[in-house]
Amino acid sequence: MVTSRRSLLRAGLTAAAVTAAAPLLPGAAAAAPGPAPARPPGDPFGLGVASGEPDPTSVVLWTRLATDPVAEDGLGGLGNRATDVEWEIADDERFTRVVRRGRVRTGPEAGHSVHVEVPGLRPGRDYHYRFRVGRTVSDAGRTRTAPPPAAMTPVHMAFTSCSQFEHGWFTAYRRMAEERPDVLLHLGDYIYEYPAQDYVAPGGNVRDHAGPETTTLAGYRQRHAQYRADADLQAAHAAAPWLVVFDDHEVENNWAADVRELPLDPPGDFTARRTAAFRAYWENLPLRAAQRPRGAAMRLYRRVGWGGLVTFHMLDTRQYRGDQPCGDEFRSDCAERTDPARSLPGSAQERWIADGFARSRARWDVLGQQVFFSQVDFTPGAGRGFNPDAWDGYPGSRDRVVDSWIAATRRGRARNLVVLTGDVHAHWGADVKRRFDDPASPVIGTELVSSSITSGGDGSEKQNGSDAVLAENPHIRFHDNRRGYVSTRFTADRMEAEFKVVPFVTQPGAPVQTRGRFVTTDRRPGLRAL
Repeated sequence: MVTSRRSLLRAGLTAAAVTAAAPLLPGAAAAAPGPAPARPPGDPFGLGVASGEPDPTSVVLWTRLATDPVAEDGLGGLGNRATDVEWEIADDERFTRVVRRGRVRTGPEAGHSVHVEVPGLRPGRDYHYRFRVGRTVSDAGRTRTAPPPAAMTPVHMAFTSCSQFEHGWFTAYRRMAEERPDVLLHLGDYIYEYPAQDYVAPGGNVRDHAGPETTTLAGYRQRHAQYRADADLQAAHAAAPWLVVFDDHEVENNWAADVRELPLDPPGDFTARRTAAFRAYWENLPLRAAQRPRGAAMRLYRRVGWGGLVTFHMLDTRQYRGDQPCGDEFRSDCAERTDPARSLPGSAQERWIADGFARSRARWDVLGQQVFFSQVDFTPGAGRGFNPDAWDGYPGSRDRVVDSWIAATRRGRARNLVVLTGDVHAHWGADVKRRFDDPASPVIGTELVSSSITSGGDGSEKQNGSDAVLAENPHIRFHDNRRGYVSTRFTADRMEAEFKVVPFVTQPGAPVQTRGRFVTTDRRPGLRAL
């Protein structure tokens, strides 16, 4: 999210036939996640491999074939030809114990992507997978199935958002991969739609987008391929299964349902643009067939369980929302904003969230979503100013979600609420209150907001005015304006979170540092520093 199409970012203050078989190449060792080796000319696996959507007995395996990732037609140099792709998944890194294999065909109708939903796996186990075209074998990836439904197996989860290719190097993705988490979440702005140098970070951009602003299927396919060719991003995908949701830049900045940010810039049919963007998004990420879009509609909100410990409620806060209030002006307030009929996730998704809470059996209910959930008044002192693109633009909707959580806890269902957020290009940690304007209102949950991978350039420890904003919002417990991700560990008794940063993104190879460590304990909502 940015203030307008041509502005600098708001920095942190705003904003894929199953049989048992032998290996494809007997005795060949799997490549550990790490720097992607240079693929030789004509190699089809230049976009790497990925997995996602783990459940106790299955996982999605993904690859997309491309010999020329930034080909203008979006088909990666493969044109209109069809290709047979073999895949295999094994218990061990050397692929001496293959448990499943198969063959699929892909072609231009799928952007040369492959999504394999592998059944019959064992719960709570690491697996290794790879693909082959002819005699060419891909690099290998590591994935993991979820534990059995009632298990309280601890989980190491990391999450992030907002990877603007032009603003820096994707080093933070590699640092996430090096942690070897059980699962990774990406909460939106996986790509950015702008043409080269249209969205400039403070200090300038360090690399350029290929092609014009993405408005067509060819353009979105090309842009995704340019990002997926990055070795650091490939390392993160190869390290663990992913759960993903989109935000705005996968389509267009600050879009809301069928409403564009600017009606005629660029000109074109927004329904056609959404159709193209959703199709390319599905082609390029390890999603199940259930998430495959139908035209300009895509059922992205869903629940993914991790044993009896965590339920991930993955939300869609773009496709069903009302238009932003107050002219979508940052630091604004208006009567329209507080209209209780307004909804951010839409009424059907609100009911789905409430039903999930009411039926919960998990120790931790985790909302994986895009925009700031907690209230943030950006105008210290007299007057009030909010971000209308976040839940603050739809406080009646937020109240209904919170009230459905409280109702579920009173019936002995829901137990611990954690909200995960992206979008705003900075780290934040907050206590979620029942009503933010009431100082006596109880804390009912915890919100963790991840900074960006690159969006905003190098960043800083603080921003001008951040101390005043923190003083105005005492429920906010932490803020840091460097780039990075959040690393969490859930057990039956506690959730620990570490806010990880890289000190720079304008040069490759930055180290990772921890800027804040917090804990939330079972039945004690809110953040406490470690």
